[in-house]
Order: sequence, then structure tokens, then C-alpha cells
Amino acid sequence: MTRTENFNATARLAQKFRLDNGLSMSEAVNMKSLIRKLNILTVYRPMSDHAYGLSLKSPKGFRFILVNSSSSRGRQHFTIAHELYHLYYDENPRPHICGKDGTSRTERSADRFASALLMPEEGVIGMLTAEEYAEKRISIAQVLRLEQYFGVSRSTMLIRLRELNLLSAPQFESLKSYPVIRSAKEYGYDDSLYQSGNDNLVIGDYGEKARTLFESEKISEGHYLELLNLIQDE
Repeated sequence: MTRTENFNATARLAQKFRLDNGLSMSEAVNMKSLIRKLNILTVYRPMSDHAYGLSLKSPKGFRFILVNSSSSRGRQHFTIAHELYHLYYDENPRPHICGKDGTSRTERSADRFASALLMPEEGVIGMLTAEEYAEKRISIAQVLRLEQYFGVSRSTMLIRLRELNLLSAPQFESLKSYPVIRSAKEYGYDDSLYQSGNDNLVIGDYGEKARTLFESEKISEGHYLELLNLIQDE
């Protein structure tokens, strides 16, 4: 399969995933709401600078994602989308840490899936003016608007625009040179998307399962309270 064929195949998988989960082909995805809907136990913990996250899938269908809370929130959204590929479409899923040096074919496919899922072509183009689309000339103001709407990092947004042939190589390099947080503040945006966060957050039915174990007297009250202390609400 050629690079273009693989690109198109993963884009179709992302479209299918959206349809299967009641999402349109243009709207932004609230990743925390999505993983709650899918009932994927997701834990945010500080990890190495070289790691973004990992995922596990049991033979019985239990799914788990670990997200590096030391990375920016925008990067965390991409990590979850990347891990969704491994959990639902990876033909040979295996526990491994997804890091910055992921160069295997599967890792590249997971990245392309995440990109298409978070920033669907129809949605991105729909936010551009007719002039921006025709001339393939996008300002930093529009890039900020796009990354804030789709909830992704600057580098992720620029790479996606380049993939969709909406930026030339010189434009890509020029936009990449803008300081991320400073440019967000200059245009009046909240900069939390570009900051780390969600330390020790747990999303899923972890608390419910702990309560069931306590009520069925399989664990003590002390153990139950200890388990609850591991959960930090949003």
C-alpha cells in the first residue's frame, strides 16, 4: 500500500469511527466525553519526556489508556485519539509505550488516524474563508482559531494543514516560528491548551467498581477509601 493509499485508508477509518459514535464529519471531538461514552478507563499520570501514553486491551474487551499529564492538553487529546486506533483498529495490539520516536508503520497509521479524527478535512476547510482556501494562505490568527476549536497543539494543527495541502512549505515554516503561548495571549485566547495538566485524573467506572467491591464485602472500607483517594475529579 502506498503512502497516499494508507493516508486515505486511515482517513476512512476515522470517518467510520465518527459515524459509529454519532459524530458529524466536521465537529470537534470532546475527548473526555468520548472516552466516557466508550467506557475506556483512562488515567493521567506524569511520564517521561519521551513518552506520550500507552493503551491495553484485554481478551475480554476491557480497554485502558494511560496519558502523560506532563505533556500539553492539546497533545493529550492527540495521544488519546492515537491510542483509540490501537484499541479498535490495530491488527496486532500489544502493550507498548507510544513515544516521540514512533516510526513503525502502525505508529504512523495511528498518528494519521488521530489527525483525521481530531481535525476532519470537512471541518477544517469549513472554517476557512473562500479566499484562504483558494489562495492556500492562512494567517496565524486563523491557525489559532483552528487549534482552539479542535483542541490540538500548534505543531499538530500545522502538520494537518500541510497534509491537506492548505499550506506551502514556506508558510508552514513561517507559522511554526510563532511563539505558541505568546501568540495565543496576543490574540486573546486562554493558553491552557498549550500547558500540561490533568495530573492524576481518572476517567471511567473505576469508582463504581470500587463501590461494588466494597458493598459486596470483597474489600474493606479502608481499602475502598484508599482506592477512592486515587481518583481526582475534573
